[in-house]
Amino acid sequence: MARAERQAAVEEIVDQFNDADGAVLTEYRGLTVKELQTLRRSLGENANYAVVKNTLAKIAANQVGITGFDDLLTGPTAIAFINGDVVEAAKGLRDFAKANPALVIKGGVLDGNILDAKEIAKLADLESREVLLGKLAGALLASLSQAVYLLNAPIAQAARLAGALEAKAQEDPSILAGGAGTPAAAEEAPAAAEETPEEAPAEEPAAEATDEAAETTES
Repeated sequence: MARAERQAAVEEIVDQFNDADGAVLTEYRGLTVKELQTLRRSLGENANYAVVKNTLAKIAANQVGITGFDDLLTGPTAIAFINGDVVEAAKGLRDFAKANPALVIKGGVLDGNILDAKEIAKLADLESREVLLGKLAGALLASLSQAVYLLNAPIAQAARLAGALEAKAQEDPSILAGGAGTPAAAEEAPAAAEETPEEAPAEEPAAEATDEAAETTES
């Protein structure tokens, strides 16, 4: 490969690393061209599955700051550069490897961290982004429904209470004035309080009698 072609190939791998949300390294030895095409179609738009030369991939990885990649770059290597849901792409690779044992998942990189084959398998076992978003949406809707119920419950209770009072008022109009018999008692209390000062003059003769007794004693 000429120097210019080599440099262009490295730059292409660098761009794919930079644009990808994650990458999974595989060994494709034993897979036919048709099977590789099937794998690419199964990954869809989530990943770009590209056969790479190990030496060029090492150079590109170093240029983007990925270290510890060398041990994974052995044998015929193809990298799935994932653009989108990393979990969904990992599931696709895992399922294809189960049906086609010739595909070997060697590891990968996610957010700059090197993952081994077991960690990629654990990643594939996670729920996809769409499932998690669906669960989150369901939880939010449930919370909103509970909030609406809590807000509406006092209003409904108040409406039922108002209806009961209206029905009771039709049977006994005095209930609107504070309850049957209550207004009369309330009116009598102030009247009794007003009469008390008027009875005070009745005690004045007793004071005069006292004065007369004092004058009799002095005489």
